[in-house]
Amino acid sequence: MRWVDDSSSEHTRVFERRPDARAYLDGLTADIQRGAYVDPRKSAETFGSVAEQWFATKGHRKPKTVAGYRSILETLVLPKWGEVPLKQIDYQAYSTWLGSLAVDGSQRGTALSASRITQAHQLVGAVLKYAQRTGKISRNVAAEIKRSEDLPTPAERERRYLNHPELLQLAKATERFETLTLVLGYCGLRFGEAAALRRKHVGDRELLVRSSATYVTGRGIVESTTKTNRARHVPVPGPVWDRLQPELPSDPNALVFPSHRGGHLPIEEYRRAFDKACNAVGIAGLVPHGLRHTTASLAISAGANVKVVQRLLGHATAAMTLDRYGHLLSDDLAGVADALDEAIGEHCGITAVFRTRVRRSGDNIGS
Repeated sequence: MRWVDDSSSEHTRVFERRPDARAYLDGLTADIQRGAYVDPRKSAETFGSVAEQWFATKGHRKPKTVAGYRSILETLVLPKWGEVPLKQIDYQAYSTWLGSLAVDGSQRGTALSASRITQAHQLVGAVLKYAQRTGKISRNVAAEIKRSEDLPTPAERERRYLNHPELLQLAKATERFETLTLVLGYCGLRFGEAAALRRKHVGDRELLVRSSATYVTGRGIVESTTKTNRARHVPVPGPVWDRLQPELPSDPNALVFPSHRGGHLPIEEYRRAFDKACNAVGIAGLVPHGLRHTTASLAISAGANVKVVQRLLGHATAAMTLDRYGHLLSDDLAGVADALDEAIGEHCGITAVFRTRVRRSGDNIGS
């Protein structure tokens, strides 16, 4: 049997029996009519080679993001799928591999975390999606994995929110990084954003956050756009500004928080002082990124709504902010009900016979 596909490529296949040839031809015709036909030569390409083709399309992504993809690919994915032809990656084999990652998936033979397994799955899915769109496969088996059933659920980490005295005490204990700690805790900058902050980005009690400095394997610290690729203006509380202003460099291009060696401040250099300070003041389980949670908590306590907190932290959507910090609004909602009671009485001449309270989480209905 000889046929020519849509790309004008000629194919030949030999059958010993005419009925077998007819059955194959009927199936081939049906695939072509459904748009599911795949050139056998394309489906014979290995996953590893197609992954490199997919990587070539990611030049627009941030260096740290691409480096993360590369790390997952080389340490988790390629050892299993690198030399496997695309046509041999079926659902059973793929789902079995995903399950094994939770048992002995790492190079050390130990279980991987739920988040790492999800990252590996997402990467394989992205490569197979590219293969499907480029006509190398007709079916993406990774897309058939159900997150709720086939992937482990990450354990939710308990967030630590500092109050004002705790934050001030911690900042003082970080010594030469006191001002930086105050900026992280009250302004909500990501560490990389603070490390990339320059004098020209500091206005009158306001910071222009437009870039981030992050470490990329093989390249060192690289400065790029923020996580959401958007600049934002962040207000600086008066007491923090009084501390920051005298320390600002005169050179507009100078970094506000440089390393003691000059250049961008590595997270490791700050982390040593931060961890030491946490131990000194008795604060356990806190990492620098956790200071963003404190920013959100203190802002909400001061009356900021979800949209304001979103802009302050630089979240892509208000929904993201609400998902992470919505529970902090519960007590404030009770306060809103009390305020409405007072407003009704003041403006309408009505005295509330009873006070409506917003039910807090954990209250039992009917109790």
